Amino acid sequence: MTRKGVMSDRLKEEIAKELGFYEVVERDGWGGISSRDAGNMVKRAVEIAQAGLMNRENRYK
Repeated sequence: MTRKGVMSDRLKEEIAKELGFYEVVERDGWGGISSRDAGNMVKRAVEIAQAGLMNRENRYK
């Protein structure tokens, strides 16, 4: 059974570039990143999602 990722490939690539480890992804694939980088990527994705929700909530006040 193949797990489907929650984040789009584009979002993952943008976050990896922002956090400075995209060259590792290009060279070794997603399996080549450290667990710390993976955790930081998830943390950043959550921050982006929360900011989007806050913007949406503020728009409807």
